[in-house]
Amino acid sequence: MSLSSHITELRRKHEHLSEKVELAQRSPGMDDLVIAELKKQKLRLKEEIERLSHA
Repeated sequence: MSLSSHITELRRKHEHLSEKVELAQRSPGMDDLVIAELKKQKLRLKEEIERLSHA
């Protein structure tokens, strides 16, 4: 897998997590810890994308 396709895949996963976070935040019964974990995963992906983009 080339670097650009890897970054593209990471961006796709990041967008998917963004959608999951938005849905979770709108769901009244959703656990805040679950939302926090989704946000952490999203941040890790963003950091990885930034690191690879500037490599």
